Amino acid sequence: MDFELKNLTRTLICSEKADALIMLVPEGLTAGDDALSLLAALAIKSGDLEVKPGKLLNAYRVPGIAATRVVLVGAGDASPKNIRTAVNAAMGDLKTSNAERAVLCLSALNALQSESVRAAVVACAEASYTYTTTKSKPVAAKLQQVLVAVDSLANAQAGFDKAIGLVKGIDLAKEWANRPANHATPVLLAGAAKELGKLPFIKTEVLGHKEIEKLGMGAFLAVAQGAAEPLRFIVLRYEGAAKAQAPVVLIGKGITFDTGGISIKPAAEMDEMKFDMCGAASVLGTFQALAELQPALNVVGLIPACENMPGDRAIKPGDVVTSMSGQTIEILNTDAEGRLVLCDALTYAARFKPRAVVDIATLTGACVVALGGVRSGLFSNNEALAESLSRAGESSLDLCWKMPLDDDYAEGLKTNFADVANVAGRAGGAVTAAKFLQRFAADFAWAHLDIAGTAWKSGLAKGATGRPVPLLIDYLLGQVLAAEPAKASSKARPVRKSTPAAKTRA
Repeated sequence: MDFELKNLTRTLICSEKADALIMLVPEGLTAGDDALSLLAALAIKSGDLEVKPGKLLNAYRVPGIAATRVVLVGAGDASPKNIRTAVNAAMGDLKTSNAERAVLCLSALNALQSESVRAAVVACAEASYTYTTTKSKPVAAKLQQVLVAVDSLANAQAGFDKAIGLVKGIDLAKEWANRPANHATPVLLAGAAKELGKLPFIKTEVLGHKEIEKLGMGAFLAVAQGAAEPLRFIVLRYEGAAKAQAPVVLIGKGITFDTGGISIKPAAEMDEMKFDMCGAASVLGTFQALAELQPALNVVGLIPACENMPGDRAIKPGDVVTSMSGQTIEILNTDAEGRLVLCDALTYAARFKPRAVVDIATLTGACVVALGGVRSGLFSNNEALAESLSRAGESSLDLCWKMPLDDDYAEGLKTNFADVANVAGRAGGAVTAAKFLQRFAADFAWAHLDIAGTAWKSGLAKGATGRPVPLLIDYLLGQVLAAEPAKASSKARPVRKSTPAAKTRA
């Protein structure tokens, strides 16, 4: 979809030709003498339009307005959350129309902020997203162009640019998460990472079986040994700052399909286990967004990618494997495989001397029970890191919730036959999984995001959400300000030019 940002008064907006004109109407609307303002004011006065977020009123061929169709939508107090609600409602209303070009009017919002523009553009893109990759006759969304009209480019440009980068990252994450497992194998996932390596400041390295075996990643290898599809360990590097600046490491769980292995899952809804690589997809999406936004920091992405299958060489309950850290693990349940691939990736991450490590994984059904699909579970051994991620979740509208890591939760992981068991029973399952991972993150600031409830939706709306790409990007951009002083990168950084009308495709 093409997005364009333009400085337009409400009078000029009325003259803008389009199939649809969407006006966000806030509380305390300041009405002008233009046709659009008068229409909104009259609708509110007559009681036909509520300014409650998401409430709609449609009008057709309004005198004095060039757009064919006008959609007035309540935006409440015009907070980013309410703007998102309003845009989702308006875009949902247009989805069944023939509109190909729309104007999104934000000019009526008082004291428009950068984050408000970001929320509007991201919501617009998400509401119009359509998956087409494996359809024989793909039908693209009819709406192809959106002009975002504001009354001040100075207040809007940064949010618009950020939104475009985010949209591209979210779309990439959705694309790979939504693909069926036979169209998103570990090898194909590595190919997507190699494509990212062609973008500014990004380098990609892909390790195969021999290299992974040489590293001693026994836990990762154990999960993959029952599958015919070869495993891959993907290393992405975004180098936007001086080499002396310690990187943030992101680790994405990349189980491209999870049958549960010998501890096989029930057949119902097993197709959704193609989403078990949403953590990996979010890392790919985050790097796509980094290439667009080009912040001055260093980021490493690690993706252990494989399938978990019940083949004749598959690991069995009771098997003991040796992780890259040297710790031995008794595998009591082969369906608790994500923590096995992540623990070796956590050990590998230490070589980068990271300032922080964040792993992202669709790890436990227990987290879905605890938090549903609203917030991702956040676990951390570092309060400052946890606070930064929580703030990023709030600012990006990609919420998380800090969960406990009391040592008592690790009692269930004790075993007579290895250093640690890979499960500790059903009670507190999300926490005990995090306690398992914590054993491998003792040497750095670490956080774990359990996105099992937030990475995708089931039912009629089945599909990936792209979360937590927005949270990760807000966290990373926050680290630019917190970065210790370092010499500028020797690489030439492209300069973005601000123009009266900025146009881009996302």
